[in-house]
Amino acid sequence: MKSHQEEVKSGTRFAFGANWKQFLDVLNDERIAMAEESLKQMLQVKDLKNVRFLDVGSGSGLFSLAARRLGASVHSFDYDPQSVACTSELKRRFYQNDPQWQVEQGSALDTNYTEKLGRFDVVYSWGVLHHTGNMWKALDNVSRLAAGGRLFISIYNDQGRRSRLWRRVKKIYNGLPSPLKWLVLYPAWIVLWGPITVVDLLRAKPFRTWRDYAKQGARSMHPWYDLVDWVGGLPFEVAKPEEIFDFFQKKGFRLDHLVTCGGGLGCNQFVFTHNNSENIHKDQETYLSP
Repeated sequence: MKSHQEEVKSGTRFAFGANWKQFLDVLNDERIAMAEESLKQMLQVKDLKNVRFLDVGSGSGLFSLAARRLGASVHSFDYDPQSVACTSELKRRFYQNDPQWQVEQGSALDTNYTEKLGRFDVVYSWGVLHHTGNMWKALDNVSRLAAGGRLFISIYNDQGRRSRLWRRVKKIYNGLPSPLKWLVLYPAWIVLWGPITVVDLLRAKPFRTWRDYAKQGARSMHPWYDLVDWVGGLPFEVAKPEEIFDFFQKKGFRLDHLVTCGGGLGCNQFVFTHNNSENIHKDQETYLSP
């Protein structure tokens, strides 16, 4: 089995952590606040006090930080060493030496590892499991971590032929040496951002959509680093919303909240609750809609 470094070097895996490291340079209080609001809206909660929160594939660490600020005790892990370093850096900045936030390296595909983690009130994995190389095994593993609790995941939408085309683009991008990656990245920017950029210009509001990207349902992300993540993101798997729904229904979960990308490019977001979950924190209204 290849190591993470060997996979990146061979062009079969994108260096997600290197991209997240650059994102930390633009992270500010406004983006952190938007991340907190994103969690509250999707989970339909007012806070996460007394909640055990697992961040599977923590990436930059932003949403681990948001969960901790909302009151949760947090366990973060990622397969990418640089992503682990990014999450650790955010912990150092905001919660240094805090025993209520643990950060470590681990893989959602490593059943021995995930079984040792135990169970959590909320398991969060946004835009991660379709990059593991074995999405359905990863989904199965995280479902066990959320037994008796809630699961918030997002998975790339299956667009059929378009998804297969993007997979080819990603393979080409990752196979190129760094100085030549712009040959794929810039044309992708034109395809993905060209039309709306022209519309903004015609409205005499140049690059407004680009500037307001973080506020428009983009989870406080930066458009450039999201673009790089999208173009480079290998491994790459997709699923139709009904496939995810059926998969978790058979495992004893019910769907609480669904946000789709309208059949287009991007992720479908799901919040599931395990049927055996207890009515945790009912006296604190933690799991009640605002």
